[in-house]
Amino acid sequence: MNPLTISQQIQQQQQRNKYLQTSVQTATPAQLLIMLYDGAIRFCKGGIEAINSNNVEEANRCIGRAEDIIMEFVVTLDKSSPVADGLVKVYDYMYFKLIEANTYKTIEPIEEVLGYLVELKETWIQASKQMNGIPQQGAANA
Repeated sequence: MNPLTISQQIQQQQQRNKYLQTSVQTATPAQLLIMLYDGAIRFCKGGIEAINSNNVEEANRCIGRAEDIIMEFVVTLDKSSPVADGLVKVYDYMYFKLIEANTYKTIEPIEEVLGYLVELKETWIQASKQMNGIPQQGAANA
């Protein structure tokens, strides 16, 4: 197998960036939210891996990116929504736990946040399906 030249690697990265840009520009608000959850989940996993590998710099980068996404959730939250107050509290708690994980380089707080992120992502996916009229699995049998 021939390794790619630097020029080919740059071209592949540019194609991936263009695809991602198009995906973001054409996504619905619900799809964007789910993409952000995917990113936060990926960065939490990266932070865990980096801590386990004693790579402090990478752990700091990954956890910091997850923190940024959590703050984006808070900033873009519709404050008039009936669930807004509860979500802000959850996001604040997750942000605090990520700071704790980053400060002490421990994985337990990140694992806790990761669990919440996965659960919230699944909730948003289900809500999005319901809003778009897509029946839930098993709903036809109900």
